[in-house]
Amino acid sequence: MGEMIPPAAPVIGEAEIEAAVRVLRSGNVVQGPEVAAFEAEFSQWVDGRHCVAVNSGTSALQLSLMALGIGPPDEVIVPAFSFAATANVVRLVGATPVFADIDPLTYCLSPDAVAAAITPRTVAIVPVHLYGHPAAMHELRTIAAGHGLAVVEDACQAHGATLHGRPVGAFGVASCFSFYPTKNMHALEGGMICTPDPDLARTLRLLRNQGMEQRYANEIVGANLRMTDVEAAVGRVQLGRLGEGNARRQANAKTLDALISRVATPYVADGAGHVYHQYTVRIDGDREAARAHLAARRVGSAVYYPTPIHRLRPFAGPRRWDLPETERAAAEVLSLPVHPSLTESELARISEAVNEL
Repeated sequence: MGEMIPPAAPVIGEAEIEAAVRVLRSGNVVQGPEVAAFEAEFSQWVDGRHCVAVNSGTSALQLSLMALGIGPPDEVIVPAFSFAATANVVRLVGATPVFADIDPLTYCLSPDAVAAAITPRTVAIVPVHLYGHPAAMHELRTIAAGHGLAVVEDACQAHGATLHGRPVGAFGVASCFSFYPTKNMHALEGGMICTPDPDLARTLRLLRNQGMEQRYANEIVGANLRMTDVEAAVGRVQLGRLGEGNARRQANAKTLDALISRVATPYVADGAGHVYHQYTVRIDGDREAARAHLAARRVGSAVYYPTPIHRLRPFAGPRRWDLPETERAAAEVLSLPVHPSLTESELARISEAVNEL
């Protein structure tokens, strides 16, 4: 039957190890030349925007909101169908997350739901490019412009995704990426903020480094959220493989699309360049039984996300949210292996196991 096929397979190869060792031997290990080079190279993936490297995708989101001056009593519209960090950062700056429902096909924010959620206290929208599929950025930007709202992209799962030829991360006043090991590319850990605004970029650099550009010349209150040069060196190696890795994911998804017949395969919107951080299907029935069946066939799977954010303890409260598509997706989604390390025989095994459901 073969070895278990994992739902994700992070790569740490000899090139990554050599890059890390090179930096360690240099003695220049924190926010040095490797970080600067990583920022410059990543900028080419987001239409030449200013890039500011930090220690995580969550920090990228939090600093973006801080740099924009968002805090109490502001409201920020976010999806509840996402990782909790998307809403955590809103709370961390003292603002209030307002949850809007998702499009049932793309799993990203529904523009109609966003428009209905706007109040006089709304200051920003944080669309999530979930699973590597771009959100409806043209519609969301039109809504934002009509109400004077900032758009901060949560692109933590969408490195290299595009919409009508434009890269994800090049739509909002700020966009945020994560380099956690399971992402399409990683840096062991880390994050990146991208912005077209040089003044905002400078503020972000101050915020990540204790509020100072020159040592001991603090200009604002900041934090220590820097990226190390070891992480940046690993990230540069991974970035060099991102295009190839995404192409493999897309080819694997195409193969699964052709072979799977028992469940609906992932939808791709017109003009969207999906990079398949996750290959997510819906299970109309007992999902845990389906997962047990797949595991018995040595096929790993995962659920992203079984509990919507609005039902997590920190966000549960007296307000009742009307999010039917979010609730339905949380009950039905199942992500199958799609990572670049899969072989043709493993793709066939995955498909066969799914078609037995």
